[in-house]
Amino acid sequence: MKTKLFAAVMGTALLALAGCQAVEEKISPDTLVATFTTTAPDLAAGAADPVWVKAKSLSAPLTGGANFGAKPGEKGETVVALKAAYTADMLYMLIQYKDPTNSVRRMPYQKQADGSWKKLTDPSDKGGDDNMYYEDKWAMLWPVNEATAKPFAKEGCAMACHEGQGKPFGNKYTNLPGQLLDMWHMKGVRTGPWGLVHDQYTDDTRYDAKTAANAGRKGDPGPSEYANIKLVNGKPEFMNSEGKAANAGGTYYIKKGNEVAFDDSKFKAGDEVASIFIMSQAGSDAGDIKTANTYANGTHTSVISRKLVTGSKFDVQFSDMAARYGFGFAAFDNAQVRHATSDDPMYLVFGKK
Repeated sequence: MKTKLFAAVMGTALLALAGCQAVEEKISPDTLVATFTTTAPDLAAGAADPVWVKAKSLSAPLTGGANFGAKPGEKGETVVALKAAYTADMLYMLIQYKDPTNSVRRMPYQKQADGSWKKLTDPSDKGGDDNMYYEDKWAMLWPVNEATAKPFAKEGCAMACHEGQGKPFGNKYTNLPGQLLDMWHMKGVRTGPWGLVHDQYTDDTRYDAKTAANAGRKGDPGPSEYANIKLVNGKPEFMNSEGKAANAGGTYYIKKGNEVAFDDSKFKAGDEVASIFIMSQAGSDAGDIKTANTYANGTHTSVISRKLVTGSKFDVQFSDMAARYGFGFAAFDNAQVRHATSDDPMYLVFGKK
């Protein structure tokens, strides 16, 4: 459990960062109030959009993750500051948290001194646990139904976290049939460049190395968000059409359709290139959350939008403006799975129009 001093000091700092205004009414400290607006915020404007000046901020300490400037062997921590607004049919959220590095080197291929190519991976990774060559991410979990909301109110995200079972950081699944969590998973390299958050869900599927390697964590219906690029005759099969090394002005991903045959002559020893294609999920159930991401002055900022009511059975539906909607938040600093998260659930409520 977090100390009151940590929450107070760090919370105050990020409240100022997010442009918090004086609170006009007393609300529960675990509650985020969405402000009604007739004018939707401009996602690209980030925290500068005037809608966020009026919105109240909620901050929460996140602990237990990898990196975030922590010394070797220590757990990383940060604080997230959240604001929310809504229109007649849309929800908007402003998300900000400190991170000393903007991590984009997701397992790139690197040209070696002898001319060969090698995929860079964390030497300590024992399977699905890379904390060195990955990407920055954040995720939110929302109970979809009453069967999930009750245990979530008691345990928060921990209700779906299960240690061990063949993985160094455990597995994610709900405990009973019918329990369902809506997962909003923003991946800085794989979905962020498309302006999307990967819409996923978690059900009660148990881990099985052969049939359910991801246990209960699954993507909403839609195309995959990425695919690996193979090595062919020792060289990456494709490169970006611009022909730049990722560490020299290029990108650590290739948007599908923007690839050309690999030209090894364009690269020197030490150059890095993408090892993945990324595909847009726009228009599908998996791609109904939009985002605009920026990183500046050691802070990640995301502004997201989603319909209040999507109609998908895998999504939380914000159909009752008088209800309290539980959620949890986690941030990943250059980590595949080792996220910093809040212990206790938070709640979203909708302010009066």
